[in-house]
Amino acid sequence: MEAVLQTRGLLSLPPNPSRARSLLNPSQGLKQRLFASKPLGLNGLSLSYKRVPSVVAKPNGLPPKGKNFICKAEAAAAADGQPLFGETQSPKLLGIELVTLKKIIPLGLMFFCILFNYTILRDTKDVLVVTAKGSSAEIIPFLKTWVNLPMAVGFMLLYTKLANVLSKKALFYTVIVPFIAFFGAFGFLLYPLSNYIHPHALADKLLAVLGPRFLGPLAILRIWSFCLFYVMAELWGSVVISVLFWGFANQITTVDEAKRFYPLFGLGANIALIFSGRTVKYFSNLRKNLGPGVDGWAISLKGMMSIVVLMGLTICCIYWWVNKFVPLPTRSKKKKEKPKMGTMESLKFLVSSRYIRDLATLVVAYGISINLVEVTWKSKLKAQFPSPNEYSSFMGDFSTATGIATFTMMLLSQYIFDKYGWGVAAKITPTVLLLTGVGFFSLILFGDPLGPSIAKFGMTPLLAAVYVGAMQNIFSKSAKYSLFDPCKEMAYIPLDEDTKVKGKAAIDVVCNPLGKSGGALIQQFMILTFGSLANSTPYLGGILLVIVLAWLSAAKSLDTQFTALRREEELEKEMERAAVKIPVVSESGNGSLASGSSLNTAAGDSTGNSSETSTPSNI
Repeated sequence: MEAVLQTRGLLSLPPNPSRARSLLNPSQGLKQRLFASKPLGLNGLSLSYKRVPSVVAKPNGLPPKGKNFICKAEAAAAADGQPLFGETQSPKLLGIELVTLKKIIPLGLMFFCILFNYTILRDTKDVLVVTAKGSSAEIIPFLKTWVNLPMAVGFMLLYTKLANVLSKKALFYTVIVPFIAFFGAFGFLLYPLSNYIHPHALADKLLAVLGPRFLGPLAILRIWSFCLFYVMAELWGSVVISVLFWGFANQITTVDEAKRFYPLFGLGANIALIFSGRTVKYFSNLRKNLGPGVDGWAISLKGMMSIVVLMGLTICCIYWWVNKFVPLPTRSKKKKEKPKMGTMESLKFLVSSRYIRDLATLVVAYGISINLVEVTWKSKLKAQFPSPNEYSSFMGDFSTATGIATFTMMLLSQYIFDKYGWGVAAKITPTVLLLTGVGFFSLILFGDPLGPSIAKFGMTPLLAAVYVGAMQNIFSKSAKYSLFDPCKEMAYIPLDEDTKVKGKAAIDVVCNPLGKSGGALIQQFMILTFGSLANSTPYLGGILLVIVLAWLSAAKSLDTQFTALRREEELEKEMERAAVKIPVVSESGNGSLASGSSLNTAAGDSTGNSSETSTPSNI
């Protein structure tokens, strides 16, 4: 009695069974013989159950008379990740599947455009609020705490409600189009009218009554349109980059593709940093070629906002193309679908999740840590470059240097992920930020004693502080873009869709400004307690140490949970793959072929008994 395996004509009954046995090496498994890169001619081969007892199915009870046993091999194929019978491998280019390239190249271009815009907006927002008349760097902590954070929370609540009623495509366009429209309107309408719509006289009267301690809060009222631009630029980083782009990338990529290509997304993004930095510097230097009495900054702003609008429309076009022409990956069908939840229910659910809490800790810790250093650095920067064009020109050079440093880190990031894994990669950013932050604060504290030594290099202590602070920001941001962001986005992929969408909205939109506002609150408290930011520098260094240690602890906890979720997802996919049925045939008593039903056995149930020669063995 022989068991016959046939899949779409690959195997059929042989005229001479002994000849078939001579063609197959008994020491090899069925899988190796079937999936060999250059298989032997299998037409006309049969498999004797005495030769390969481990692949012959053993039905419950006695087999039907005149019927051969049915053989199933998809479990073994699934367990090894091999393609099933009838499956064809996707075409490849340079070793990468074409369907993968159709995802990665558009995503890289989209990320390039988003980061190009973000660099222009980030540099411009600082120039507007720091160098404006009646304002200074002291406005930033108040702005982040009392304007940016409430608007971020309001946006998150609105986004959560919209996510329940709109499709993903409609949600994307509904969110990004208002940003594009606002930045275009600011460059061509709000800024030219700023002298008419800003209440300078009212702010001066209030400042005379309340005193200079309220310079920061009153500056928000004085230059309200600039502050609105500042908040929208901050939200572009939180919403468009973190929620829209990374949410879309997580939707259309698998974890394996993410590990391979997420670090490389930053290569295109940091080329964008380099080019956008040059763009900012070019427009900032336009004033040199203009005649007296011409507002060079207004002309520069119109040029930069035009580019922002053009890039925003390009992002929308790329998003449309990917949705139309790129297939979505198959996710595990065993993911538990969560019912639609209201706003408060969503918040309670997210707070109750340890996984989401650890992710939130990472984001908040980064925001606090970078803000503790950044505001102090920007106050030194304004003292060194008081003119808007000079300030903007320096920020253009800063962005270019950040792009070059991050590009270099991106080249190393894939090696770090492959060699050391997610956990080590997630811990590099806090370590870099701590070490560079200590160096910056040390220079601030001991700048005067080091003045004669610094003068030998042709620099003042102020200029040295500006350069060291710039290096601190460059190294910290390059580590963030190349390692921290890919690690954070990979952590979302194993989650179910509801947690992924609402978790990203809560973490990226609220926790990101919450971290920056937390750092601002700490600085406000320190200024009120110790009289100035300089006097509180030693305490800020101690707080930075505590925050980074909490960050490292959360990264370690999240690494354990992420690894467990990945294993669970891989197991579910393997079981689903093993459950796919393969058409097989059985031989009837008169020698004709009849369709047989396949046996649903799991991949791990292979317990064949080679000692049984009179009855077939189980798969």
